Amino acid sequence: MSEETVPHQGGGTAAAQPKGLLQQMEELMASLNADLSALEDFQAAGTSQRTRTEEGRAG
Repeated sequence: MSEETVPHQGGGTAAAQPKGLLQQMEELMASLNADLSALEDFQAAGTSQRTRTEEGRAG
């Protein structure tokens, strides 16, 4: 009965073997690092935009 609740992945072919846990974690960490870098760039752009807007109001 528990076999029915477990989804089968890869279609059962030898070429489509599931990834190891370590490989999955490495890929997730790389993706997270890329996302954090993009967020940092986005925040830096927002900060510089806000600074220019505040300078325009003060001047």
